[in-house]
Amino acid sequence: RHAQKMEAIGQLTGGLAHDFNNMLTGVLGALDLIQRRLASGRSVDLERYIDAAVTSANRAAALTHRLLAFARRQSLDPKPVDVNQLVISMEDMLRRTMAEHIQLNTQLQPDPWLAYTDAHQLENALLNLVINARDAMEGGGRITIQTGCVRISDSQPDNPAPGDYVTLSVADSGSGMPAEVVTKAFDPFFTTKPIGQGTGLGLSMVYGFVKQTGGHVRIDSTVGQGTLITLFLPRNCLQPTSDVPEETGFSAIPGALQGETVLVVEDEAAVRMLVLEVLEELGYQVLEAVDANSALPVLRSDQRVDLLVSDFGLPGMNGHQLVEIARQHRPELKVLFITGYAPNAEVRGDFLGPGMDMLAKPFNIDVLATKVRQLIGRDG
Repeated sequence: RHAQKMEAIGQLTGGLAHDFNNMLTGVLGALDLIQRRLASGRSVDLERYIDAAVTSANRAAALTHRLLAFARRQSLDPKPVDVNQLVISMEDMLRRTMAEHIQLNTQLQPDPWLAYTDAHQLENALLNLVINARDAMEGGGRITIQTGCVRISDSQPDNPAPGDYVTLSVADSGSGMPAEVVTKAFDPFFTTKPIGQGTGLGLSMVYGFVKQTGGHVRIDSTVGQGTLITLFLPRNCLQPTSDVPEETGFSAIPGALQGETVLVVEDEAAVRMLVLEVLEELGYQVLEAVDANSALPVLRSDQRVDLLVSDFGLPGMNGHQLVEIARQHRPELKVLFITGYAPNAEVRGDFLGPGMDMLAKPFNIDVLATKVRQLIGRDG
């Protein structure tokens, strides 16, 4: 068992290194081209290089989210989701991942039910399934993404529990899988790809995510003919609400009121710089510290601090310990934790008290600014 575990870890790290090197090449290569263009005084057509860097960085973020999910450190945020719209919004990106000899088609259910699921994780799952399908067709072929609605009335093997489901399926005309591979396809670290070219986490993450939302995954595959993977997502039963979108335009975010002060505690210089610049642009007075020990004198003083923004995983005294001490002197101190982890709901509930919130890295600066404004409140 120990030998198998070590082999699995080797498989995982080799696959991660391969995937991250590809993504870092996209980020660093695009930034290098931008630098060269600016150095030569050419600022035209930089948008596509920026888009390439952002796309690669987002893929890297999605991979780390899958790892966090595997470590049970990723919480889900299920909401009503229009699966058709999700597929449409991803279609252009999915086509760009295809070679010219692979055809991508969609067959979308007219007027489908809404699903109750985590839209971000569903996007990751769809991307993963499409890439797997692509890799199964080295000689070319056809991928079909299909949505549907189904009502399951009785319990059957390899079927979801009775109920209403929205289906999302990915079919390919590739090499297919023998029965013994199908039975292992959802096992963590299992992969048929060469060493260093797959983590073996993709399908296990898809399976775990769908099961966690109360759904089901089914594989139908025939060697030499192709594979069909179907996700059964629970139908939404919530009444429609007028939720404000999570990511609003940066210009629409209200700025600081007179004198509002934020203390930022972050040991990673690049992240600290980003947070400081965003808050300064919005008009906040900003103080900075690199760790808890350098933040405590400020928090113990009479300095105005309307909000503490702290990394959770600080070196030495962590962010939670810092807040416990700080609130002995400032019981009403408002806190925004930023963290490289994404603790599940139970963990969040253990230490997030009133006036606290959490933001997982990597984060969109609009979301950061919105959370800061919400925590401080319009009354200052």
